[in-house]
Amino acid sequence: AAAKRKHDGPAARPKKRAKRAPSAPEPDAKAVPDGAGTGEYSIPPPVSQGKWKNKERVLIFSSRGINFRTRHLMQDLRTLMPHSKADTKMDRKDQLFVINEVCEMKNCNKCIFFEAKKKQDLYMWLSNTPQGPSAKFLVQNVHTLAELKMTGNCLRGSRPLLSFDPTFDKEPHYALLKELFIQIFSTPQYHPKSQPFVDHVFTFTVTDERIWFRNYQIIEEDASLVEIGPRFVLNLIKIFQGSFGGPTLYENPHYQSPNMHRRLIRLSVAAKFREKQQVKEVQKIKKKGSKVLIEEDPTEVVFETPAEEKPVEIQLVKPESKPIVKDKKKPRKIQRKKQKKLFRTES
Repeated sequence: AAAKRKHDGPAARPKKRAKRAPSAPEPDAKAVPDGAGTGEYSIPPPVSQGKWKNKERVLIFSSRGINFRTRHLMQDLRTLMPHSKADTKMDRKDQLFVINEVCEMKNCNKCIFFEAKKKQDLYMWLSNTPQGPSAKFLVQNVHTLAELKMTGNCLRGSRPLLSFDPTFDKEPHYALLKELFIQIFSTPQYHPKSQPFVDHVFTFTVTDERIWFRNYQIIEEDASLVEIGPRFVLNLIKIFQGSFGGPTLYENPHYQSPNMHRRLIRLSVAAKFREKQQVKEVQKIKKKGSKVLIEEDPTEVVFETPAEEKPVEIQLVKPESKPIVKDKKKPRKIQRKKQKKLFRTES
């Protein structure tokens, strides 16, 4: 019996059936009855059925020397923009033209680059690589998501609305910046990492010659806005024709560099100190100045009455000497001391 089993070999196992979605059957396959497909499962189709056409990709990275707040701001922008990519920090010695090659290697056509100087000044570059244009901003009043702790919230990967101030349509350099903001911050439709929902809005407001960025949640019930974060202020410096360089298209006449701002603050403090010192010196000169002598008025002596002069008495006789009175208590004290000494020696 054992030899027969070896000769016959092991029993052939039934092959596993391949699991396929019923939505895409093969053209040559025969129709399967309803009861036969109970063991199979179907993969649900994606929520968005459209095709991803706008292939915008944004590279977000920075130079070395940034602080913790800038690092958190970069991370917040990456979470809000599902079409963004990250890269390692760029060395300070490298020129900015190298960023175009980095974007080409990462297959990105837009770039947000944070440049730190003196470990206290932060600059932001927005560029359309590799042709241009590009804009350089000074970033001020940075507040990150973790720092604000606002009540607003939105779905991760959802597409935002972009709201612009009416000033962006009035002046040409603001119109150029508006188009740059639209291409960088708007999430492409049907992006693989995005969600097909619109539940928050990015606002760009022009106030005091600066661009104020805010992120708000849209509440479904009454369409009111609740701030989410992050928030920062962009002070425009220059707009260049090329990517990270080239001819200057616009230069902000109201821009004041941080070094000049700090210098003016130091000068104002020094001027206040100098003013105080001058006031002190004037007061000292007034105190040391000679007093003005008033001439004597002859009429003042009229009402003065001279004091009576006493005659000087000369003593010719020697004064009597006072008798010396001896202290009667002293001998008694001496006797008491002697008695005490005798008592101590006897005892």
